[in-house]
Amino acid sequence: MLTALTRQVSPLIDNCLLENLPRQEIDAAKAARQHVEYEACLQDLGIQIVRVPDAPECPDGVFVEDPAVTLDEAAVILPMGTEVRRKEVPSVAETLARFKPLIHVRPPAMLEGGDVMRIGKTLFVGMSVRSNQEGVERFAAAVGPMGYTVKPVRVYGCMHLKSGCCYAGAGTVVANREWVDVSPFREFSIIDVPADEPWAADVLAIGETVLMPSCFPGTRRLLEQRGFQVTALDVSELMKAEAAVTCMSIIFESDHGAPPVGPNPASPGGMVT
Repeated sequence: MLTALTRQVSPLIDNCLLENLPRQEIDAAKAARQHVEYEACLQDLGIQIVRVPDAPECPDGVFVEDPAVTLDEAAVILPMGTEVRRKEVPSVAETLARFKPLIHVRPPAMLEGGDVMRIGKTLFVGMSVRSNQEGVERFAAAVGPMGYTVKPVRVYGCMHLKSGCCYAGAGTVVANREWVDVSPFREFSIIDVPADEPWAADVLAIGETVLMPSCFPGTRRLLEQRGFQVTALDVSELMKAEAAVTCMSIIFESDHGAPPVGPNPASPGGMVT
């Protein structure tokens, strides 16, 4: 069954890190309500929710995607691109260890989950302000033995690859060409986001459904014209933190329901690269 790891919104989200957006006041209570609606939407799509322990002291803690990448065989624990966010990693790793063996990529390599987009056995990895060449190389070394190919992608206008480019399924990528080099996706059909919706490429494919923010009607129309079933959510308050719909969960197939909290079935240390 599909499982999604999520974490509650920190009351300090107004102090989140920003790269490309001007800082606006974030209503933490409203952001928390929108996050609950996001979790409810995932549950409506048949996904079980497993909560990572709260981290109220971490303004960016709700963005659980960044500390790890889950594959069929293992979970890869990543060296975050900003030192202040590395305190978020242990609780994510401990939760994932209930489901999968762990592989750790260590600093000084830098890589965040928002820069990793999977299409089959290919992992497209953004070269961004949060992920460096050493991070890509060590990640490739970690996943290569499991049969995955890593392809770097230049990112130059947004925080992460998936801020400007996401896989919608059915051989289709949604992209903002102003922010991401789309040449690595030449074998795919590309939906270009409208010029007045530059942040609209962050979409989340779940089965036959594409989840996206409700404030991008132009991109929604383009997706629906291509035959995609779209579910739109109001995540406007969370978007002030440069968020969208991919970064607030880690979604993976698990063989069973959430195991009870207790001794991890995998070594907390795991493999290291």
